[in-house]
Amino acid sequence: MTEKILGLIPVDWRFELTSLPYVRKIIKSRWMPFLPIVLNLSVFTIILMAGFVGGVSAGNYNFGIMFVWIVWWLLLMMVMVPFFSRIWCMICPLPAFGEWLQRLGFMKVRNKLFGLNKKWPKALKNMWLVNFLFLGTTYTTGFLTTRPIATFILLMSIIIGSIVLMAVFEKRNFCKYIGCPVGGFLGLYSNMAVTEIRAKDPQICKDHKHKDCVIGNEKGHACPWMILPFDIGRNTYCGMCLECFKTCPYDNMAINLRPPATDLLVDKNRGLDEAWKAFIMLGIAIFFFLIMQGNMGFLKDWANAKTTEGYLTFVVLHSIFNLLLIPGVFFVFVYASRTLGNKEIPLKKLFTNFSYTLVPMGLIAWIAFSFGILFPNSSYVLHVISDPFAWGWDLFGTAHFPWTPFLTGVMPYFQIGTLLFGLVLSLDIGFKISKQTFQKRDEAVRGFIPIAAFLTAVTIFLIWLFTG
Repeated sequence: MTEKILGLIPVDWRFELTSLPYVRKIIKSRWMPFLPIVLNLSVFTIILMAGFVGGVSAGNYNFGIMFVWIVWWLLLMMVMVPFFSRIWCMICPLPAFGEWLQRLGFMKVRNKLFGLNKKWPKALKNMWLVNFLFLGTTYTTGFLTTRPIATFILLMSIIIGSIVLMAVFEKRNFCKYIGCPVGGFLGLYSNMAVTEIRAKDPQICKDHKHKDCVIGNEKGHACPWMILPFDIGRNTYCGMCLECFKTCPYDNMAINLRPPATDLLVDKNRGLDEAWKAFIMLGIAIFFFLIMQGNMGFLKDWANAKTTEGYLTFVVLHSIFNLLLIPGVFFVFVYASRTLGNKEIPLKKLFTNFSYTLVPMGLIAWIAFSFGILFPNSSYVLHVISDPFAWGWDLFGTAHFPWTPFLTGVMPYFQIGTLLFGLVLSLDIGFKISKQTFQKRDEAVRGFIPIAAFLTAVTIFLIWLFTG
């Protein structure tokens, strides 16, 4: 019997978007994704200029702050990741300079890359480094979201870091394992996306001995993300660069529509690094709410480093909460699951597998959090598009548009509805994972009870936190 997501859509249902001739033509063009990257770079040039000239002025009327932490963040969490997987990695302009340096050009195909082309250390081929780097970035959230110069420094650090590291290490190791603060959660949450890049017919790839998608050819580069395009199991490390569409001599690659969260059911390459990313992302969503939208003024003061002691306290509490407390509480429920289900199942396997039930909940929690940014603050964008550098311009006649929150009265209902949907999806995915993990259905049912209790308790807490 075929499993169905939410009892509605078969897990193996697919619709190939690239079966539409005009879509495939666009995807295979060398102008794609070069043109979107250049257009995006023009926007980020304005963002960088606004961040630099804005200095330490108030962030709510700065183009850089508004477009990075409101427009871009909302598009990322509410549109790009859930619907288009890692499409941001496809069009991101920040590592473009490093990649153009490797290729010594913009669109031409050059599979012998410039630079030292060192291999990335095997011990670091996971999410652990990016987990800690992302967590470290969140220590500065009080500065990044309020001081334009802090956003400028962050973005310039990524650009310079990508150039240096991509001159040393081959291909996109920078993006895959270290450089981008958002790369880790894009990888994890892309498993929730309703789109994927996959081979149309795996047998064609199996019979084709000369793997052009891996080594490149005259039409396209070898996969910059160093994966096997013909054997993509999950979206995690596919940066959607589209090179495999250009190199495949059999036109055997496809972009598919699919049910959400299906990658979470792929029972291979699950690891504790991704488990901790799920814990960290859920914990940061909670901390960010308390700092940005909560009523704990002292916590906001700590994050903004009003005192050194307060800031250090924030860093310590933030770290313990994300790295130890949430995983520790979850471990207790996993231990109960093993006790009720089957004590012969390795505890590490249970802990790792069930951690993926937090992926739907984590992404949905971020979407609910984002409603708290969208409704109260989006009117600021009207001001900054007319006066991006705070030089007294009024390009579109909106420079004097007042701060005007909208739909804040119904915002809690959006958040509650979103969180409840996340709970239902997490329970659905979680029980399917339980059936994969335990040998018998009755064991899976019993073993899933503590996990279901944990997911329900977290959802109730999030509803109380966001709307209470």
